[in-house]
Amino acid sequence: MAGKTPFTNLDPATAADAIRQGSDPHELDQATERVLLYTYANLPDFPCYGCHLRPSLAVADPGGVDRISHLPRGLLHDIVSRLPLKDAARTAVLSSRWRRIWLATPLVLKDAHFLPKGHCWPVTPANSPAITAAVSRILEAHLGPIHRVRLVCTNMNSYRPQLARWLQLLAAKGVQDLALVNRPWPRNLPLPATVFAITTLTRLYLGVWKLPDTTVLRGASFPRLRELGLCCVQMEHGDVDSLVARSPVLEILNILGCLKGLRLRLVSQSLRCLQISASILENVAVVKAPCLERFILYASCTPRGLCTRVKIGDAPKLHAFGYLQPGQVLEIRDTVIMPGIKMRTSAMLTSVKVLSLNVCFGVPNDVKMMPTFLRCFPNAERLHIMSKKCDQPTTGHLTLKFWQESGPIENVTSRINTISIREFRGEPGEVAFLKYIFQSARALSTAVVVMANPSFAPFSTKEAYSKVQKCYKDMASDSCNHLVLESNAVAGVGIWRFKDGADFSFHDPFSVAEVRRPLN
Repeated sequence: MAGKTPFTNLDPATAADAIRQGSDPHELDQATERVLLYTYANLPDFPCYGCHLRPSLAVADPGGVDRISHLPRGLLHDIVSRLPLKDAARTAVLSSRWRRIWLATPLVLKDAHFLPKGHCWPVTPANSPAITAAVSRILEAHLGPIHRVRLVCTNMNSYRPQLARWLQLLAAKGVQDLALVNRPWPRNLPLPATVFAITTLTRLYLGVWKLPDTTVLRGASFPRLRELGLCCVQMEHGDVDSLVARSPVLEILNILGCLKGLRLRLVSQSLRCLQISASILENVAVVKAPCLERFILYASCTPRGLCTRVKIGDAPKLHAFGYLQPGQVLEIRDTVIMPGIKMRTSAMLTSVKVLSLNVCFGVPNDVKMMPTFLRCFPNAERLHIMSKKCDQPTTGHLTLKFWQESGPIENVTSRINTISIREFRGEPGEVAFLKYIFQSARALSTAVVVMANPSFAPFSTKEAYSKVQKCYKDMASDSCNHLVLESNAVAGVGIWRFKDGADFSFHDPFSVAEVRRPLN
């Protein structure tokens, strides 16, 4: 092991334990880093503007008159609160007034600002006494509120007393926006119960922790919490339900990397967006969510030997739904959706306008489920397909004849105006579906096909492109713009970013591209 790169995340004891169990600690360290990078990619950020203040330039104009210091106190507080912490602290040397401003300003605290020179964020040794000491010093010294905090660089197991004190101070200083990530190991480090008593929180993200027992969660109180993110957090069945029940104004719930088999029974009067990414799902039931607009399942899988059940009960405002997989059991209200089922109004979600499906076109049972799924969403106007690469040998591709014999699908023939298909490899099942869409969708105005990386496809990009071009013949729509894009991404690998899914300023969270003019 001599000469190898020092561990980024493993302490000596964990590395030694990995060796005793026959594992390579360097591989374990790299896998842990990937988990952290995925977590970091989904943490919300807040604006900080570096200024690298020099006193002589910060307070004087060319005529030598200090104009900035005479600005209203509230505006100065706002300026200082938006600076990186090191720059904000430097303002205290400008004058006694600036020092008072600094001491009373609501701070933005990001421990990454204290990384030593030469260390790249986010890859940095987890055991950093200098960062821990700097955070402790700031929290103890600052007299004003600290509203936004991001603590993500510390192996919390090595600094449990400091962590307890940090949370105590943050609660006292009215923290509103908190991201707290443990640099593993251990990955099952218990989260201090103090977190669940911080009633000022409006946004909370937790990464790589183990939630405390149910008794603690039942005592939680988040009267102002609007956004909750649980990233690679170990939890028991019912834990998320309990947190949601104690967050009466919660609007966004994000779950990443739940590997135990998630069971969720969602009841919320306020939730607008539910996103679950890279998790093992058992049963996700939206029981009553009158404000829910977006329900997104991305890169999630089913426990071995089980079947994931997704149930939509009362969600009258659901607008965007995906990536639904035909291999999952879909239940709408009290109806389990099966191939060829006689469709009733009670088994339809008429509010959904944006639908996304994750389909393996080489598995006939998956494809046979698609017409039924599509009929469950009669008002869908935008359809996005992720063409999933089959892990097992394909058992045959269903042809265009299958789709023609499936009977008319209302949303396809008269409503869908936008379609995209990603990871297109030019396989027969993909081509048959694309032909059917083009020959049937009279309202279609935009079609986007994203090619799979040719390194992971059975056909060259040129061959696949030729297949797409042939599908354009006999189009039912007279005015469809189409766009073909190439990709160099690894097949099936990608990061779903929660901020994109919860961006309500854009109506379609699954959109690949917006075509605004013909691109033939």
